Amino acid sequence: MKVVLAEKVSPATLAVFANAPDWNVVTHDRIKNSLPAELADADALIVRSAVQVDAALLENAPKLRVIGRAGVGVDNIDAEAATRNGIVVMNTPGANAVAVAELTLGLMVALARMVPRANSTMHAGRWEKKSLQGAELRGKTLGIVGLGRVGLEVARRARGFGMELIGHDPFVSAAIAREHGVRLAPLDEVFRQADYLTLHVGLTPETEGMVNATTLATMKKGVRIVNCARGELIVEEALAEALRSGHVGGAALDVFRKEPLKDSPFFGLENVILTPHIAGSTAEAQEAVGIQIAEQVRAYLTTGVVQNAVNFPSLSYEEYTALAPYIELGERLGKFLAATFGASVESVHLSYSGRLAEMRTELIRNAALCGILGSSEHVNRINASAVAKEQGVHVHEQKNEAVSGGAGSVLKLTLHTAQRDMTVSGTVLHGKSPRLLACDGIDIEAPLDGTLLFIRNQDVPGVIGRIGTILGEFAINIANFALGRAEANHSGGRREALALVHVDAETAPTQIHKALESLSTLEAITSVRLVKLK
Repeated sequence: MKVVLAEKVSPATLAVFANAPDWNVVTHDRIKNSLPAELADADALIVRSAVQVDAALLENAPKLRVIGRAGVGVDNIDAEAATRNGIVVMNTPGANAVAVAELTLGLMVALARMVPRANSTMHAGRWEKKSLQGAELRGKTLGIVGLGRVGLEVARRARGFGMELIGHDPFVSAAIAREHGVRLAPLDEVFRQADYLTLHVGLTPETEGMVNATTLATMKKGVRIVNCARGELIVEEALAEALRSGHVGGAALDVFRKEPLKDSPFFGLENVILTPHIAGSTAEAQEAVGIQIAEQVRAYLTTGVVQNAVNFPSLSYEEYTALAPYIELGERLGKFLAATFGASVESVHLSYSGRLAEMRTELIRNAALCGILGSSEHVNRINASAVAKEQGVHVHEQKNEAVSGGAGSVLKLTLHTAQRDMTVSGTVLHGKSPRLLACDGIDIEAPLDGTLLFIRNQDVPGVIGRIGTILGEFAINIANFALGRAEANHSGGRREALALVHVDAETAPTQIHKALESLSTLEAITSVRLVKLK
């Protein structure tokens, strides 16, 4: 077996391969000619973030079976090209969770005790003890948004400080939260109750800008905010204004919308701690990811066991080509449901009809779960089932070879809670176009792509016109408008109708959010949601 380590790794990483007989391990400093030449007879390639593993590079690696990324992000690896070449792509999610959690708590302590200002005044020769009276974490309420690996590690450590924990994560069961001492609550309650607020969610249309002028206004005066997740979660200008006014007592930020940070509204604010995206940058975390990826690669090459894959390791390119449209359908239906359901998920039911029932539906299932659980940390089409199980979400599947209507294959997804459920169904047209067929028993056919507004309303005159007028007022161009309504209500009540309004993708987010607020004030509209698909 030949393993190429294209970037520098720790001695502990190399030690994983030390006891493996007949292994040829080539480190970055031993690559004689060039990386493409070295890959000509390689079985495995391990990289960090600097090496770009693209289709051109893979053309030089006919024997390559696995690519290991010592880290989480795989932006530098062309996973689709790897799939076409039958190569497994693995990463190491969670290996730096402790490092991120520790910095989060460290920043909270620094905010509470004004450590940066104490340090700077001392270096300036000033003894300002009286003005540096801080506060304790003990007894304070910590709001944790996102209870994935990092969020739960934060919870474990915060309990040691004697903090009260309240959290929000629609994809974590109440049992898992209770086990870690966290009381689950709606997001708005977490915002209202928190003395300290820490963010640990991925970037999705639902989480982008979640800390904004409106949500900040609902928070306690003096709240302190920590973000070691994604810079896009915060509307930076709104937070800066809240810090200047004193409504927010302090903030500690490790991530930003644009990095590296060269110009920022936070520059010059004494109640803000800024760090250069170092949450996962510890010697221990870097060693941990190296050891973890080496162990995963060794296990795959010796036993075939796949861990933390981000593509489809068991498929040939021909199989992938046949399944790809339905895999994409599953993920887009899942994203659509996650964006429109608006509640914590307890179980998921998947029904396959027609030719789908004859296919390898575990890949379609995982794609659907990936769409549903997309705001969880590091979920992908391979590990989605494991993440669902870990978070207490039950998954049920049903196959039916018969199919009604003109579609050859139909995928139906249902999300359940004790209070409600929601069902959508879809198909693939022309072998490549995912399409919605129905929602909650109402026929409504529309493309599953782009940026769209999902609107529930009473079936009364004038609603469509008002929707068009409001969108026009905010200069939002309608690309497609699909309508559906329930069958006649014989009890005399007003029946429900649905609208799917596709808008131009380049529309400014602020315009869309203003339009959503305006639409939600219409008496006939019961709900309106923003959905962003590919």
